[in-house]
Amino acid sequence: MESKMPDYDIIIAGGGLAGMIVASSAAYYSNQTLKILVIDRNLPPELGKKTVSGWICGDAVGKKSVDFMTSRIGIAWDSPEIEHPVKGVVAYSPNHETSVSFDGEGYILNRKLLPQKQLKDVLKLGVEMKYNVALRNLLVEDGAVIGVEGEDMENKSPIRKTSKVVVDCTGVTSVLRTNLPIKSFIQRRIDRDDLEATGRYIYSFERGNEDETFFDPDYCIIHLDQRLAPGGYAWVFPKGTNKVNVGLGVQQRALDTFNKSNGTHKNLRTLIDDYVGINPVIKNPQIVDSEADNGNAWGTWQVSVRRQNDCLVANGYILVGDSAWMPKPLDAGGIGPAIIAATIAGEDAVQAIEAGDCSESSLWRYNKHFIDAYGYKTAGLEVFRRMLQGLNNDQINYGMKHFLSKFDIDKITNGEHPEFGMVDKVSMLIRGAINKRLAEDLKYTARVNKQLVDHYHNYPSEPDRFPEWQKVLSNHMDEALVHFGSS
Repeated sequence: MESKMPDYDIIIAGGGLAGMIVASSAAYYSNQTLKILVIDRNLPPELGKKTVSGWICGDAVGKKSVDFMTSRIGIAWDSPEIEHPVKGVVAYSPNHETSVSFDGEGYILNRKLLPQKQLKDVLKLGVEMKYNVALRNLLVEDGAVIGVEGEDMENKSPIRKTSKVVVDCTGVTSVLRTNLPIKSFIQRRIDRDDLEATGRYIYSFERGNEDETFFDPDYCIIHLDQRLAPGGYAWVFPKGTNKVNVGLGVQQRALDTFNKSNGTHKNLRTLIDDYVGINPVIKNPQIVDSEADNGNAWGTWQVSVRRQNDCLVANGYILVGDSAWMPKPLDAGGIGPAIIAATIAGEDAVQAIEAGDCSESSLWRYNKHFIDAYGYKTAGLEVFRRMLQGLNNDQINYGMKHFLSKFDIDKITNGEHPEFGMVDKVSMLIRGAINKRLAEDLKYTARVNKQLVDHYHNYPSEPDRFPEWQKVLSNHMDEALVHFGSS
């Protein structure tokens, strides 16, 4: 392959939420001097569409994440892309006797309208768009990524574009990452048990019996219940007083165990239908068919619930958002970390290009910047998630009632791991061997989390030290997974 001036400075693969923020960030930090291209598989009216079902998502994001983007690159969101404000999130125990409020103010987005707002933003900044392209491979030269190739799906012609940096925002199953053809520390494939199958409806409905544990227009509601959502959780997110995003996520292994134990044949859709059916507030639910929601009322998707990829960069290549497995392990919330990462990635890519060095070493700063801003806490939350998946409803009821302090709730509000300091304070009052084991497991997760947070704060500043750092991380994670019988 002949070396020549690349077609673009930055190519962003994927024009979803993360990809468009990377484009805006890169244009902002370069004062619109760089040549930036976003390539997406959809046509403009369907920009950001995740699956054939639509723009499938829980739609919720914390205000802090949006403010992070706005304060740094000046991109702000408002109505109609923000469909409904919320005061926070409330998680209920299976018996609904204990609730935990956390996360602070946030927004419920309209994921079909948001991409159109983002498109206007990037076009104003001089970013180029190429639509209806199925990307197949990364172009490589001398051990570095130098572009992408794929197919124009309208005329079935090949597409080949080169750049100094490729930013991969193509999703959790990214073929670009999976088939990355150069030497790199990036992990290519995700473990099956680190994926959750999720699905949701967007309904308009009549108000039935009022019950704020099932619907509250001011709060996102999460139900922790192994019978409703084996290995996961169910949600009721308000999009107004009579409109709702309602769904759940399950771990496939936990669902298989549930069906075997109960002699049932539940799948994701029947579980969601059952969940909607027991909600006393949602009466006569109807699939929404407004222009703002048409084609987006029902769907399923796969979400990562592990820590982000241990390494996010290679020579000429950066991972952002779902491609990097960034959704929070505890609740699969992916919008917040994607916003943060995309804002950072745009700036760091620009700095590498302006320095004339887009190697792994030069792009390595993105690893450090994302970990400092968000990623330091995800491995501990992954361990916590593994522990929760092994609990039954009685244990969840007991733990939420007796073991969570105000300090723990504050930690959860900040997206961090609770410390369960109440365990020692009530240790003499704990009844039953099962609950004593739960108390010990909570103390164990808190101890492991501290080790992991400390380890992430020592993330290596250059690639040469990464293998040693990752070895220690793997030892911590393997030990925890064996402890909870998840290996």
